[in-house]
Amino acid sequence: MPKKVVPETERLRRRPTRRGTVLSEKLIVGTALRMLREHGSAGLTARRLGAALGADPSTLYRYFAGLDDLTRAIGEELMGRALDSWTASGKWRADLRSLGLAIHTSYLAHPQAALLTASRVTGRPREIEVDETILGILRGAGFGDADAVGLYHAFIDLALAFAALDAGALAVKDEARRADENMWTSTYARLPSETHPHIAATAHLLADRMNLSAYPIVLDTLLDRAEAQLTAARQQAARR
Repeated sequence: MPKKVVPETERLRRRPTRRGTVLSEKLIVGTALRMLREHGSAGLTARRLGAALGADPSTLYRYFAGLDDLTRAIGEELMGRALDSWTASGKWRADLRSLGLAIHTSYLAHPQAALLTASRVTGRPREIEVDETILGILRGAGFGDADAVGLYHAFIDLALAFAALDAGALAVKDEARRADENMWTSTYARLPSETHPHIAATAHLLADRMNLSAYPIVLDTLLDRAEAQLTAARQQAARR
């Protein structure tokens, strides 16, 4: 059974840790992000986190019901950082594009955390704020509720799917990642046109393109479709 999380007012009365640090949820999440970056998801344990904070591992359960609860908090932190780095312009398409890129960038700054959290729904305030913002942009642009929800679904899943995909490449060891990246010139570019005419004809383009994220291109494709959908809805309304 999950342990009961201690209310914030009671946490504030706690004495500092052995290192003189006053624990907080924000400090624990920040330390967990560092541990994920250094050790991967397998290295994120209550014991290691407690040692890094200079606190007994059981102390963490005053703040989180368990490591799964901490995982949700990490996902919320990444969403919150994306929102904090974003500024609205008042133009719906530009705002969605810049917010999508901000989410993608926030997750890629912490690849191991992205792999751990991209598929999770946290239900926490900052994630909810991001969702409210996206739906507000879409409804404010004139999309009906059903269309807004459909586009929100596609938009957020696209951002998180590419965050996980691109984080996977960043999370592997440098040597392995460089080998993967070099494959386009070491293998694909050397395939003979007699057996692989299409790859041979485009090899120089593949080498330039394939080590970049396709997210901006696919995001623009989604926004093109959304803009066409909105234009069609307005035209239909005008004919009535």
